[in-house]
Amino acid sequence: MPVLPCPPNPESVTLPPRRAMKVARCHVLVVGGGPAGMGAAIGAAQSGADTILVERYGFLGGNATAALVMPWMSFYTQRGSVAVVDNTRLMPQDHGPGEPVVGGALAVFLGRLYTNQGAIPPSPDTGFTVPFDPEVLKVTAQQILDEAGVKVLLHAFASTVLGEPGKPDAVVFETKSGPVVIEADVIVDCTGDGDIAALAGCDYEVGREEDGLTQPMTLMFRMVGFDHDAFNGYVREHPTQWRGVHGLWDLVSKATANGDLDLAREDILFFATTHPGEIALNCTRVTGALGTDVFDLTRAEWESHRQAAQIANFLRKYAPGFADAYTCQTGTGIGIRETRRIVGDYAMTADDVLGAAKFKDAIARGTYPVDIHSPTGRGTVLKRVPSGEWYEVPMRALLPKGTERLLVAGRCISGSHEAHSSYRVTPTCMATGQAAGVCASMAARRGERTRDIPVGAIQRELLRQGALLREPEA
Repeated sequence: MPVLPCPPNPESVTLPPRRAMKVARCHVLVVGGGPAGMGAAIGAAQSGADTILVERYGFLGGNATAALVMPWMSFYTQRGSVAVVDNTRLMPQDHGPGEPVVGGALAVFLGRLYTNQGAIPPSPDTGFTVPFDPEVLKVTAQQILDEAGVKVLLHAFASTVLGEPGKPDAVVFETKSGPVVIEADVIVDCTGDGDIAALAGCDYEVGREEDGLTQPMTLMFRMVGFDHDAFNGYVREHPTQWRGVHGLWDLVSKATANGDLDLAREDILFFATTHPGEIALNCTRVTGALGTDVFDLTRAEWESHRQAAQIANFLRKYAPGFADAYTCQTGTGIGIRETRRIVGDYAMTADDVLGAAKFKDAIARGTYPVDIHSPTGRGTVLKRVPSGEWYEVPMRALLPKGTERLLVAGRCISGSHEAHSSYRVTPTCMATGQAAGVCASMAARRGERTRDIPVGAIQRELLRQGALLREPEA
């Protein structure tokens, strides 16, 4: 593989001093424009804060647009048995039916996506997931943030934090115009990787406890020209070879034996989208790579594109319905499931998720299972939240230990490897982002520490913004 490796004993080079342009000061600075960042910006702006959101790409949406992570997974409880879904719909069969547990910013985005004809509402037909069009989401995100009064800076990559130890008050961003600085009363880290928290010196954990390995990375891609009827015929004739959104075990085995396929998995996984004749494929898998290491990232991108091309060729050669199908889009970047988990005042655990834990300082909810794609290769661990239940995420999981003026939201909040595999999905990430934005706004406007903001005040504001939470305790 012709990718540049990290040298075994790299030489350190001292860089010359430089100056940066200060471009803004605000109440709340949100770093990262993915689901958590968009939720944080909405939460802060609707709470009255002067809010700036900075994104490294030229568009918003994070993994939902840049990495094509679709559909949005279910945020519905299960009632009794799981929903019965036609095995040929190419939608999950193991979510719902029940009640939604996430509202607020998520409901705002979904409502506008439906209006813009960019998403399909969750129902038994979708397995209670939300198929969406990432291109429509990009424009929808702009509309919503514009209406909320959020200022946005694109093409800016966070590289340094400024301020006293444990009290960051500005972020340096690398841009085509040179380094720029944005100062803020409170910063919300929605980078997914906990970049700002790590730069600020916060403690963090990576991977599973026994060996530090993380879930594999996946390059999502879309194919068009798919003949759904022809594929359905195959599924009906071979019902044991397809389960809702994944399968083709026999064909994968045959192609592997013939030398046409070389994957670290035993099946093919794909979903229907909002467009007829199109599918979103989630079946490349790169293990042993860390999403915060540039050399690992380069190798993962290179290998995943090789896998994607191989999978497309395999489907055309072996799978009914794919004779005229072709790849129309790959993710701008590989999808990263897991990197840093910032150590907070409370760490979510698998017991919290699977035991449907409730907290006095709850600021978000989740229902998605513990879902661990094997860090070493084949297989997936799936453990469900109890029927009719949800777990809550406490505010303390968003507060990095020993740090002020900084919150985290999204998949980098405080929790174990197992708990992270549940709360990493889009609906819960957006909910934790909205909560972080509300807390940041209150702290900035009151001139108080984030830890000193009464959780009841945060909860009441979240409820005012449409979040689904229990009423605050007196």
